[in-house]
Amino acid sequence: MITYMINDKLPRNKQEHAYSVLRERILSGVYGPGYRLVIDALAREFGSSAIPIREAVRRLEAEGLVQYQANTGPRVREVDEAAFADTLSVLALLEGHATALAAPQVSGEDCQRLRRVNAAMEQGLAAGDRLRFADLNRQFHFFIYERCPNAYLVENIDQAWHRLDAVRRTVFLYIPDRGRASLAEHEQIVRLLESGAPAGEIESYVREHKLHTVRAFHAWKQRPAADPEYLRT
Repeated sequence: MITYMINDKLPRNKQEHAYSVLRERILSGVYGPGYRLVIDALAREFGSSAIPIREAVRRLEAEGLVQYQANTGPRVREVDEAAFADTLSVLALLEGHATALAAPQVSGEDCQRLRRVNAAMEQGLAAGDRLRFADLNRQFHFFIYERCPNAYLVENIDQAWHRLDAVRRTVFLYIPDRGRASLAEHEQIVRLLESGAPAGEIESYVREHKLHTVRAFHAWKQRPAADPEYLRT
């Protein structure tokens, strides 16, 4: 009985380890869109059988980070550009409204915390740590949404963020200037909250903050391959 429990637990540990490592590689951009996940090669790398690797990949598929393709197997999901832009456009409306509703509940102490998060984001950007930058970006916005009284609205925002998680974490690789601009816009959001600006002004600014990312993404997609800035990114 004891032997069974140990042997039963070991694959789960290996699966969890493989899942965590593969997920981080995808979200950090090490495995880019279209990258093929070769089960046997990964099993050798992780020193396991193919079973925990397959289970880890299935979890990533359920999260929308991986997709199976006929004759080629699992690959990192390609960016659905239209879905990305459309979802961000909807989020612009939802997040603008949620921030405006949250504003009366945001204290001066909350604003100082938001500035600390923004400062940490700046450090992450300077270090080229896109994963940390994206995680802190989520912290910044969802700390505000914790103050929003409309739980259904926040739930819908959270679900949309999950759907865009992989793209959101890597988008600053493609449009690095957007990361720098985003920090300045965050500071302006804090100023609006701190000053008790009208709800309409807050909602409009946060909506534009989100739409700036959509526009930057479209601009990146339209760059010719020979563009020096394109090559640099």
